[in-house]
Amino acid sequence: MISEICKLRTLEEAKARKETFSQKGKKVVLTNGCFDLLHTGHLFFLKKAADLGDALFIGLNGDKSVHALKGPTRPVQSEMERAYLMSALDFVDTIFIFQTKRLTAEIETLQPDIYSKAGDYDMKSINQEEKEALIRSGSSIKFLPFLKGYSTTKLIQKIQAAANTF
Repeated sequence: MISEICKLRTLEEAKARKETFSQKGKKVVLTNGCFDLLHTGHLFFLKKAADLGDALFIGLNGDKSVHALKGPTRPVQSEMERAYLMSALDFVDTIFIFQTKRLTAEIETLQPDIYSKAGDYDMKSINQEEKEALIRSGSSIKFLPFLKGYSTTKLIQKIQAAANTF
């Protein structure tokens, strides 16, 4: 399965790809997340993020990162399974995996034209270290509408409730 994840790249490969887009005058949008169980809310946001530029790059929280952020029962799916799912989306250009809690070093390396987060974040709630890296990189920061009622946590709860009925 790993060999089929054609959009999965190292950070260095992602940087080279970003530079190629920049040389052609094209805008790269960066977002990041765990995307543990891909759901409607994720797809809604990712499509809107892709529409902001010419290429959507996704920093995918690796297994260690998800575990640190979400707790001992997460991730539900491995980083490779999640990367495979994201790679199937036509509007996603590049995926790279990072293992830290924050995307600061990756932002500094890529220097995206646009950084996007869902509307459940704002300039006060976004990680301030990442925000400063984005400012230093000259990236514009865009917050997109949040599709309420969809979250991985809620989806897991629904699955658990359904399992309890058997």
